[in-house]
Amino acid sequence: MLPFLLLILFVIAFLAAVYWRFTGTLPFPKWLPWAVVPVLLLLGSCFTVVGAGHVGVQVLFGRVSPQVLSEGLHLINPLVTVHQLSIRTQEMFEHAESPSREGLNIVVEASLLYHVNAGDAARLYQQLGLNYEEVVLKPSFRSAIRGVTVQHEAKALYTSGREMVADQIAADLRENLAGRGLVLEQVLLRRIQLPPMVEAAINEKLAAEQQAQRMQFVLAKEAQEAERKRIEAQGIQDFQNIVSQGITETLLRWKGIEATKALAESSNTKVVIIGGRDGLPLILNPDVRGK
Repeated sequence: MLPFLLLILFVIAFLAAVYWRFTGTLPFPKWLPWAVVPVLLLLGSCFTVVGAGHVGVQVLFGRVSPQVLSEGLHLINPLVTVHQLSIRTQEMFEHAESPSREGLNIVVEASLLYHVNAGDAARLYQQLGLNYEEVVLKPSFRSAIRGVTVQHEAKALYTSGREMVADQIAADLRENLAGRGLVLEQVLLRRIQLPPMVEAAINEKLAAEQQAQRMQFVLAKEAQEAERKRIEAQGIQDFQNIVSQGITETLLRWKGIEATKALAESSNTKVVIIGGRDGLPLILNPDVRGK
């Protein structure tokens, strides 16, 4: 508001100077600027502008007003001091070293997303001031990280337990920040670093487990293939048994007679001798024999 009033004073002074340059006289009494300036400054202090995404906390002679100012232009007591607090989502990064349940020293990098509750901004300013992040948030965040990691093994923190650890840290923080005007949105675990030897051992163990699972899959596949071959062999054996039971000596003799008849009626047949121990025909071709 003050820059706007200074701009008005500058415009008035410029117009007065132009008027005096051409007429040689001022358009108002000489004492008038000395009276207008304090009035304008007083009027300017009666207005304040709260920026977007902020709320204004009013302080009069050291006393904090419970009524906060929302975004926009407001008419206020000229003696009131307005402190603006952001109510947007803010991120706080933390790099902490904490022990695991086995006593291993691990490095945890995490982010905390939070915002100030607009309705509790006056109480937050009264109890913690504008430096609430250093006073409450960071110490509480570090304490929650150490309190949760010490309950879990390093392997769980390194593999599948990350989400559970983040949820537990968020739950502890909500309990510590309850009633302070700070709303916790989410805790994000960026990185968990174990000692190099421990990390290598965990990776080797995970690789061995994956190899064991692969071998189990291969064995199961081979067992299925063996069962398929056994069923196929059993089917071939059953087929052969059925066929062998249907082939008799009488059937074979009848087939032999049919074949002999067909050969005798063929124009290429030269000599046909019927008989033999097995009852099948014996064919002699004189042309081939002569050669």
